[in-house]
Amino acid sequence: MSIMMSSPSEMSCNKIQPKANEESDTNVQSDGDQSGNSGFCGYLLSFFSFLLVVLTFPVSVWFCMKIVQEYERAVIFRLGRLIGGAKGPGLFWIIPCVDTFRKVDLRTVSFEIPPQEVLTKDSVTIMVDAVVYYRIFNPTVSITKVENANQATQMIAQTTLRNMLGTKSLTDILKDREDMSEQMEAVLYAASKNWGIKVERVELKDVKLPTSLQRAMAAEAEATRDARAKVIAADGEMKASRALKEAADVMSESPAALQLRYMQTLTEIATEKNSTIVFPFPIDLISNFMRR
Repeated sequence: MSIMMSSPSEMSCNKIQPKANEESDTNVQSDGDQSGNSGFCGYLLSFFSFLLVVLTFPVSVWFCMKIVQEYERAVIFRLGRLIGGAKGPGLFWIIPCVDTFRKVDLRTVSFEIPPQEVLTKDSVTIMVDAVVYYRIFNPTVSITKVENANQATQMIAQTTLRNMLGTKSLTDILKDREDMSEQMEAVLYAASKNWGIKVERVELKDVKLPTSLQRAMAAEAEATRDARAKVIAADGEMKASRALKEAADVMSESPAALQLRYMQTLTEIATEKNSTIVFPFPIDLISNFMRR
């Protein structure tokens, strides 16, 4: 009957990722076996390193004392194994010769996705670039679970941009840019949260269309505006003709109304052009001659 003891590094890993799969459990067991085999050597090296620090005191203090800034954290490895969680900010101590550490920046990082040539759903080739903002929220996982968290995030951002735009038409890309940015942000966070990275914002910067397509879209927009203008003009003429018909019907019922309209017209002409002489000719006389 064997009893497996978990080391402090395994306990820290369990705190970082409570949901472990079968593969991680296998790795933890194999690491525990290795620690059991090399435990004596590890304790021996740690003892001699600590003894060296004591013998060279106080000079050795400067090699044991490390400082990280407010926006940084330090992940410490002892003989290649993770010990505890991330340290900092401020002062922390290490044992020379057996401890190594890596600093992790917790500030928000922004990077531009290079222009990507994408074939849209409606078979249009466009160039799209974007900006991604992200930060590390779990320094330990970002060091132990992925080789280069920043590079991995940039690569997956490029791939996600190409894959998502390939499922959209050109009209959807031009109209729903904010919705696409939110969808891309959700996809990137779902992929990078296991690396200890939080994608905070994604913005599509520019959508570049081919020159021929720009000319075609401009011609289409101009034709649409001309068609609308013609429809509006025709609608106005139709309304004006109806108004004139109604006015003619009113005047035909009262002959005196036509004479008043003549006098009003003479008044308007006299106001604008004083040298113009107008002789109104009754239309009734012309109608009598036309009947004959």
